[in-house]
Amino acid sequence: MNRTNLFTIVAASLLIAACDSGDINIQPSTAVSDSNNVTNVGGSGSPDDVCASFVKNGTTFQGSADGNGNCTYGSAFVGPQNNLTVDLLIPALPNGGAHIFTSSLFVGETYRTQADLAAAGITEGGDGPTLTIEPGTTLAFQTNKDFIIINRGSKILADGRADAPITFTSVSDINGTVGPEDVQQWGGVVINGFGVSNKCSYTGTRGDAGFSLEAGTECSIEAEGSAGDDESQYGGDNDDDSSGIMRYVVVKHTGAEVGNGDELNGISFGGVGRGTVIENLQVYSTFDDGIEMFGGAVNFTNFVALYVRDDSIDIDEGYIGTISNALVVQSENDGNQCVESDGIGSYNAANVALNADFIARGLNSAPTINNLTCIISPNLVGTHGEGAGLRFREGIAPVVNDSLILTSYAANDTSDGDDNFCLRIDNTETQDLAIAGTLQLNNVIFACQENSKLQAFGTFANEQEFAESQGNQFATIADGAAVDATAANDVDLQILEGSQKIYSLPWATSFVDGAAPIGTTDPAPGTFLGGVSAADDWTAGWTYGISPDNRGQALWFE
Repeated sequence: MNRTNLFTIVAASLLIAACDSGDINIQPSTAVSDSNNVTNVGGSGSPDDVCASFVKNGTTFQGSADGNGNCTYGSAFVGPQNNLTVDLLIPALPNGGAHIFTSSLFVGETYRTQADLAAAGITEGGDGPTLTIEPGTTLAFQTNKDFIIINRGSKILADGRADAPITFTSVSDINGTVGPEDVQQWGGVVINGFGVSNKCSYTGTRGDAGFSLEAGTECSIEAEGSAGDDESQYGGDNDDDSSGIMRYVVVKHTGAEVGNGDELNGISFGGVGRGTVIENLQVYSTFDDGIEMFGGAVNFTNFVALYVRDDSIDIDEGYIGTISNALVVQSENDGNQCVESDGIGSYNAANVALNADFIARGLNSAPTINNLTCIISPNLVGTHGEGAGLRFREGIAPVVNDSLILTSYAANDTSDGDDNFCLRIDNTETQDLAIAGTLQLNNVIFACQENSKLQAFGTFANEQEFAESQGNQFATIADGAAVDATAANDVDLQILEGSQKIYSLPWATSFVDGAAPIGTTDPAPGTFLGGVSAADDWTAGWTYGISPDNRGQALWFE
């Protein structure tokens, strides 16, 4: 586990201060400490007073003002082998200044065993330290080895506003040297909780009384980027756990290799519980996945993924949360699947009985996705594979409602007939769940040249035939033709606004194949299909890359 050696840190910090490195200022505390001898301080009149600080065991640690409106924090403040073990407030800086970290920011300690967790008093979110970030704050990381970990038991309270979002990005972004679609400028964010992962062993049925970890077993799964000083773990049996709040948060230019060589996602959610609040979240220009949920039950409201090179939404290990209102826009020439979703971690098709047991006890992934718009790049040479839509596999049981999946605004090569698929359903367990009606698609419109992966199962010739049997609709697109599903360009296919090509049209005024679209009766279609509409543009004012007044380039299909 990563523990702070205070003597080493203080000695190193004093040496750095004596050498006038500018990384850290050690000042006498003028504040009264709380019962844990921890508090945020300031008030000495120093220029550094605008920078974040904390007191530990009577010593003040504070960032250094750089004279350009920013604050800088070195590894003596926080970093690998120097995890943050006290509460810390990071304030918004005047005139849009940034908090620059020259090392990683790890909140709380990590523990490999249940015994170590219990000995440390870490059983749920709130037991460890809390990182609080004020609205309008920017945190920037200097190297592609730097990333953020919120360890089990700790919390992040990043509660921004539409007019003051919180941004996590790279130093290259704030100094203006990053390109609009540049990735791997820094690692990304890892949040670990005590939620259920089907990589652990449990007694009982998930959600029922008596459900718990199997006696004598461990549930401490190595998180992404975990190696050496960068290690962290997730997992447990508490789907109600809270890792804090992320509201009006933008995460940019991520995906660098860290720790054990993992290419980090924008944000990795390992066993994060539904007590965590995630509302109005964006990932922008990331090399790997946008968000990936490894088990847990955290819910998302209002999510944007823009220019994600791998899977924009990735689900695995028994995730059972709900994603409501999501907009995915791939790059013109890059991006893999809009949604890649697995039901069982470490899935093995030969383990028929084990897979059936996981599904029967609710340990497989079973997410709900409401109002999703996927605008897919029909590329064939993306970093991680071809641009595609929804992929369900390995015993997952999703319910997708009121959504639009489009390989839009560009023609694609249809010679293979299935590489830029809109819908793919893999593996016997997943296909059986579709036949049984547990895997559901309700009021989903697909507009792709290549509708499915052309896999037969049950009585269905392919995934398209299954989806149509549930009352969903696939637009008829001429082979190799560009798709423009806006009212301004195609009288036969009108599901998006012509003025802003991400907005859904009302269901009542939409057209597919020149007629009113087909929908299910139970449930009936909502007022709008898709993630965002002109009547309710929840992306306005805080997202990056969509609005002309806050982006580095226009959307490629405008």
